[in-house]
Amino acid sequence: MHERSVVADIISTVEFNHTGELLATGDKGGRVVIFQREQEVSGGECKIVTPPFSMGSSKNQVHRRGEYNVYSTFQSHEPEFDYLKSLEIEEKINKIRWLPQQNAAYFLLSTNDKTVKLWKVSERDKRPEGYNLKDEEGRLRDPATITTLRVPVLRPMDLMVEATPRRVFANAHTYHINSISVNSDYETYMSADDLRINLWNFEITNQSFNIVDIKPANMEELTEVITAAEFHPHHCNTFVYSSSKGTIRLCDMRASALCDRHTKFFEEPEDPSNRSFFSEIISSISDVKFSHSGRYIMTRDYLTVKVWDLNMENRPIETYQVHDYLRSKLCSLYENDCIFDKFECVWNGSDSVIMTGSYNNFFRMFDRNTKRDVTLEASRENSKPRAILKPRKVCVGGKRRKDEISVDSLDFSKKILHTAWHPSENIIAVAATNNLYIFQDKVN
Repeated sequence: MHERSVVADIISTVEFNHTGELLATGDKGGRVVIFQREQEVSGGECKIVTPPFSMGSSKNQVHRRGEYNVYSTFQSHEPEFDYLKSLEIEEKINKIRWLPQQNAAYFLLSTNDKTVKLWKVSERDKRPEGYNLKDEEGRLRDPATITTLRVPVLRPMDLMVEATPRRVFANAHTYHINSISVNSDYETYMSADDLRINLWNFEITNQSFNIVDIKPANMEELTEVITAAEFHPHHCNTFVYSSSKGTIRLCDMRASALCDRHTKFFEEPEDPSNRSFFSEIISSISDVKFSHSGRYIMTRDYLTVKVWDLNMENRPIETYQVHDYLRSKLCSLYENDCIFDKFECVWNGSDSVIMTGSYNNFFRMFDRNTKRDVTLEASRENSKPRAILKPRKVCVGGKRRKDEISVDSLDFSKKILHTAWHPSENIIAVAATNNLYIFQDKVN
């Protein structure tokens, strides 16, 4: 039972909303936890949040600048069973995407392998009292006893945050959903599985339009699957999707209803000298993200992060080595299945820095302007409040320096797959298994 709860607490997605005031996490147990940024009081660098998501700090601690605390927790998905296929459908939250805030309430999309849900998160600090047909306990009164007409009034109450499912988008995916993306028109969104991408209208739950279908007539001819998909941040007709073959296709929905014929095709020619048994596996793209400007696409494969210019399809304009020291370890990574891990990547607010995860609770940052990079570690030992993160280095061979860690002593069970960057500030959220770390720029 204890083991089950530990597995259920593993964070499976992290996402800031459009203002950065809220941060949502989803976990393998189907829960969504939303953190809200507190008012600024004083400075601080790090916070660790662990299930059941309480702060591990002293009781008399004041709120630091930009500290995030639990705002709302709710069960988004439950485990289900597909009786026709005799398959269990996991409750694990695969992705969360926020909608821009239009009124006092917040809206977000969450998905597991099969079903997407639209949630409304709203606050209530008043309750109605003085009903005519109901007593204070909510029981119906006998109409014969009602002799006067009362006007109900609203009374103040303790603040309550409610999460309610407003739409459930189900029964449209045969395969596992790996991506959801909200369109810039904010009327539609898409959901992608291994072989198909569907376009939904937020108001219509019983119908979706299939815009990409790569399923071959004979499944034995299947050579690639869709791994990620995202809408352009400004052009509502444009989206990209990546494949397990390391290619990216850009599609224009104005061209035809079914976007099987791409507008642009991004692929880097393979270097024959690097060809190995693992080449196909490590070239599979695990994440694709448009830059905020819409000019670039960033992709993550097993060993690298690549930045592509939309105007140049034949090769990326930038390639960053995330953990090239693992190239000699691919055989053992294949045996322990780590080679199939799906790492995500994120841009900072100005598209000048990119971040992605690695093993041993390391995460990497690459400055696109200065070409400098840094390896940092998200762990309890070096993440005391106000502590400054020290850069880490991995020693590949030869003599190891005092502050370096040997590639042979890396812990592959500690991996950072999911990260998020505040849309306008240098605040990052890093999910390390079942711990959420929030780091920010040093404050004097």
